[in-house]
Amino acid sequence: MVMTVQAVPETAPAVLEIGLLLLLAVAAGWLARRIGLPAVLGYLVVGLIVSPFTPGYVADRRQLQVLADVGVVLLLFEVGIEIDPVRLIRNRSAVLWTAPVQVFLTTLVVGGTALALGLAFSGAVLVGLSVAMSSSVVVVNITRSRRRTTNQGTDEALLSWSVMQDMIGVALALLVIAIFGLGSRPPLEAAGGIVGYLLVVVAAAWVLPRLLHAINAEHDLFLMLSVGSGLALAGLGARYFDVPLALAAFVSGLAIGESPAAAEARQRILPFRDLFAVLFFVLLGSLIDPGALPRALPWIGFLVGAVVVAKALPAAGLSRLARLPDVRHWQLGIGLGQVGEFSFVLAGILLARGLISSALFTAMLTTVVLTIAASAVMVRMGKRPAAVAA
Repeated sequence: MVMTVQAVPETAPAVLEIGLLLLLAVAAGWLARRIGLPAVLGYLVVGLIVSPFTPGYVADRRQLQVLADVGVVLLLFEVGIEIDPVRLIRNRSAVLWTAPVQVFLTTLVVGGTALALGLAFSGAVLVGLSVAMSSSVVVVNITRSRRRTTNQGTDEALLSWSVMQDMIGVALALLVIAIFGLGSRPPLEAAGGIVGYLLVVVAAAWVLPRLLHAINAEHDLFLMLSVGSGLALAGLGARYFDVPLALAAFVSGLAIGESPAAAEARQRILPFRDLFAVLFFVLLGSLIDPGALPRALPWIGFLVGAVVVAKALPAAGLSRLARLPDVRHWQLGIGLGQVGEFSFVLAGILLARGLISSALFTAMLTTVVLTIAASAVMVRMGKRPAAVAA
């Protein structure tokens, strides 16, 4: 008896679509870099082109959502792994107080203004927090760009500051979720879920590094365990403890961040993170409705102004006040003067809970695009250091 293998027609269009989206992202990212913009903006434009809000081809949003969720999980899992508090204390001790002060100040100013504009208290706090946090992806790209004009001291301060923003921001977001029960559970049960998940993470922090060390020589198994543990821990937090997927991924990354195997795990994850993160930014672009922009313009003006006045300027001022060594304070402020993946995550939580309007949601997504573009271009203004020019 001869068995024939037939292609499954239901999956072929999906495979083709993902392949075409990645090829479009390559072209758009290349063009963006040629004109001096970050590749992330090219990915966002691809999302806008294939969105249901623009004429022409429309991508399968559900399929893209799954792959984008994998991307944001790996992205924030890797960010969590990268955090090294010991290195922060040793290299940039002043950032340990300047970055938290900036996060609290920005959240207070923006959240208070949003509250005065009619948002509920919990929604106002999370909107403020979304402005207070910068995009780790963009900050890393700024420090690694061949066109950068930042010096080594500014690069180190940018990275350290961004890491501290992530740590403080995620802790505050979890606290707000626990107090106000912004998930599917009431506040007390939500707080218990977060505590329960943290206990799971503590257990993973003890077990996972030992497993990674045991199979360090088995490259394929090491890779699968690194990626699989990040996805499983994040999914576990979202499914059973009602912790938002992206926040759970970040906390999970902290589980192995202090282990000897952390650096190796991060290097193995990076290619997968970069691939799926592209689809995350494509999805983000596909959610922007150009038709809703006129209604969102007042909110866009407010959010962009808040990024400048309540985050970029205070960051530069605090850097100068702390006398961070060998740091160009204005470049630090501009480099941090954007919002990114965490803002998208928090905007999604707010919209799902009915705490913000669709116009404000559109404004938050548009602010991601505008501030990333402005920050990436303006941070290059200035004299190019000799070490970079060489």
